[in-house]
Amino acid sequence: MWVLKETAALLTSLKGVWDEESVDELDHALQSAACAIADGADDELVLAAALHDLAHSPRFDPQAALRHDETAQRWLTPRFGVRVGWLAGQHVAAKRYLVATEPGYGSALSETSLRSLHAQGGADVDAALVAHPWWPDALRLRHYDDDAKDPAGRAATIDEVLAVAERVVRQRQSER
Repeated sequence: MWVLKETAALLTSLKGVWDEESVDELDHALQSAACAIADGADDELVLAAALHDLAHSPRFDPQAALRHDETAQRWLTPRFGVRVGWLAGQHVAAKRYLVATEPGYGSALSETSLRSLHAQGGADVDAALVAHPWWPDALRLRHYDDDAKDPAGRAATIDEVLAVAERVVRQRQSER
């Protein structure tokens, strides 16, 4: 299945790419997936968690990282469906929302997340997003993202993420 090979290559390309100080982008992706799995998330949410920062890959133009949430949504949607793309695409909006509504949330963010928050427009509540039926899962994904920056954190394997991706693809095919 070409989409699985493409996803494997994309994940592998994140090794040694540093955005955070504590873990590279591959570890961050695999830890995010592990957090989602441990939380009992469905396959689409696990996959969105694993691939939400895919725009940091050197396979993308460096400009893609500036709006990495939008890049993730555009890349994921045709491959894994609207929900996977939407969830990954809202992780920045979810951070902005949590900073605006959850006391102490902003002070717990990493230095990198705080810097990017300023570039992303700061704290904000988008009423249309909050009303969206998938919004609670977007907030869950954001918490996985925040928790996936631990050098000693539990991580899924690339093979585990690819197994989830395959299930999502097969489910989409069976619904057609």
